[in-house]
Amino acid sequence: MLDQVEVARILDILGNRNRRRIIELLRQKPCFVTEISDRLVLSPKAVIEHLQMMEREEILSFRLDERRRKYYFLAHDINVMVTLEKHANEDVVDNGSDNLIRFRHSLQTLQKLLDARDDMVRNLKNLDNDIENRIKEIIGRGREILADDASIDISIALAHCPLSADEIHELTGLSRELVSESLRRLEERQVVKNEGKMYTLCGTHAG
Repeated sequence: MLDQVEVARILDILGNRNRRRIIELLRQKPCFVTEISDRLVLSPKAVIEHLQMMEREEILSFRLDERRRKYYFLAHDINVMVTLEKHANEDVVDNGSDNLIRFRHSLQTLQKLLDARDDMVRNLKNLDNDIENRIKEIIGRGREILADDASIDISIALAHCPLSADEIHELTGLSRELVSESLRRLEERQVVKNEGKMYTLCGTHAG
């Protein structure tokens, strides 16, 4: 049983909608950062911040795959039950007619929301398939010209947003030395460019 301070801390974590979405996603299966970012349409930086917070609270943990990417999973699931109790002296007003109108209106609104969600799910599924196919294409072409998986992982990570070397290390699970060496090679091939502390993808006509 959690004490009052621990309960308040958990409610603080669950008060953020995106952290709740991450927990729901990880209930389905373990995921790595870019997968969470793609599925929930969040920046990798935001995902890392949420994951680190929940990791500190021992809600999440991770394991490394053969490519040393971090796969996050739920270390402890969270179930919250909330009950609302009315005061015994609260007056009850019978608004049967008004309640019926509001009930019907709520049902119609729900129907519209469900229809909109179904459309979004269909579109998102198509987009997920397009992203997956493009990543497969990038991995295939990347192995022909880059010859190492680390450079491919870094290139895909930078497709999400500009990142620093430290953020790339955290995002991919690659060692700092390998990140530095891969970035140097990618710069030489004009795949990425350095802008201060941040790395971004070069344009199609780099050079």
